[in-house]
Amino acid sequence: MLAYVIRRVLYVVPIAVGVTLLVFLLVHLSPGDPLNAVVPADAPASVVESLRKEYGFDRPLVVQYGLWLLRALSGDLGVSVANRQPVAASLVAAIPNTLILTVFATLIGFSLGLGLGGIAGTFQGTWVDRLATAVGVIGVSVPHYWLGMVLVILFSVNLNVLPAMGMGQGSSREWAWDLEHMRHIVLPAVTLSVIPMGIITRTVRATVAEILNQEFVQTLRAKGLGRGQVMAHVVKNAAPTVCAVLGLQFGYLLGGSILIETVFSWPGTGFLLNDAIFRRDIPLLQGTILVLGMFFVVLNLIVDVAQTAIDPRMRRG
Repeated sequence: MLAYVIRRVLYVVPIAVGVTLLVFLLVHLSPGDPLNAVVPADAPASVVESLRKEYGFDRPLVVQYGLWLLRALSGDLGVSVANRQPVAASLVAAIPNTLILTVFATLIGFSLGLGLGGIAGTFQGTWVDRLATAVGVIGVSVPHYWLGMVLVILFSVNLNVLPAMGMGQGSSREWAWDLEHMRHIVLPAVTLSVIPMGIITRTVRATVAEILNQEFVQTLRAKGLGRGQVMAHVVKNAAPTVCAVLGLQFGYLLGGSILIETVFSWPGTGFLLNDAIFRRDIPLLQGTILVLGMFFVVLNLIVDVAQTAIDPRMRRG
């Protein structure tokens, strides 16, 4: 097992390098001048050129990539063009907020998805199955940013029972475990959990239904095992597939919250990324995408190892 883990870690290295290259190229090859965010249109050419040299934008892309990668490996993600603050400091403040939102959305989406999918797969062809499947389809189909706005109109504007924006306490950007902050996280967490809930429901339903129709389950029933004992075997066989989906969806929640955080003004990495895109703040944009990309790479490694630990048959050479 240890040799397998080491091999998978080594496989991650070229993937991580590829992620850094893609992040750098996609940001730099996009149209527009990043200095437009901070330099007035009538600024003298000498000032523009001085800033371009200060940020290293006057150098060849290969040199810029090499210098940026070396700095990133040392923890220096550069300085924001827009606010002249270190990118790493902005990320350190934003990442915990995104993680908190992701954890709450995970608890909601994964719990509902596993429950609905398991019930639907166990009672195939019944009204319970059709209802759970319909909920899963709706969850996958509904655009979450649209759902967020609908929830704001319903619960914040019409009913006035839940806050619509921010984290609480005015412009506070730090989480606290109190009632006010818990009320602020309800709408964004529910909105963010809908798509993973739908995907997990459909995946678990299909996996459980497939396993229940296999011959070994019929054999277990013929031996006189009760429903609980049979379902224990079903859960064990479904675990690798479900584990993979759960891991990927957790990565989606981490990296796919940009629209939700923007709709609810939640000060996390998604909100930071949206701000960087509109300002074309290249250092902030690169740093945020890089960190989110590395999160996803590491998460895939963890899921891969966890799958193998659950079911050694999945170990690859």
